[in-house]
Amino acid sequence: MYDTILIPTDGSDTAERAIDYGLDLARQYDATVYALSVIDVAELLEVDYVGDRDDFEATIEPLETEAKRAVTTVDERARRLDDVEVITVVREGAPDETIVAYADEIEADLIVMGTHGRRGLPRYLLGSTTERVVRTVDVPVLTVPVG
Repeated sequence: MYDTILIPTDGSDTAERAIDYGLDLARQYDATVYALSVIDVAELLEVDYVGDRDDFEATIEPLETEAKRAVTTVDERARRLDDVEVITVVREGAPDETIVAYADEIEADLIVMGTHGRRGLPRYLLGSTTERVVRTVDVPVLTVPVG
């Protein structure tokens, strides 16, 4: 049923829970997992970033490190299962658009993601990124709540 499962992650608690669900499904269906973390560069630019390219690189470097750590977590958890292949990817862009484009690129059969990321507000049913992904992607999305 599922050959390719996309797990977008930002390292948040909800994303951590979604990893467990995604890996469990991948193990059951012998699917390949693609772990994606998106660096929201637009957010940096909204802050009226002023400076040269070196300053921008210094600003984005910690975000890249955090994104790499988030996808590495998926890979490390999959190694414990032995039989789940994980491909890790870090991209820059608007999170929802990048997730949808990447799902199309890899021909994902399923997306497993948390209902809220780092900036999600618990009073809303879905975080804005998750909501936009659900509304615009052409594949099923399993949303995993915080707790």
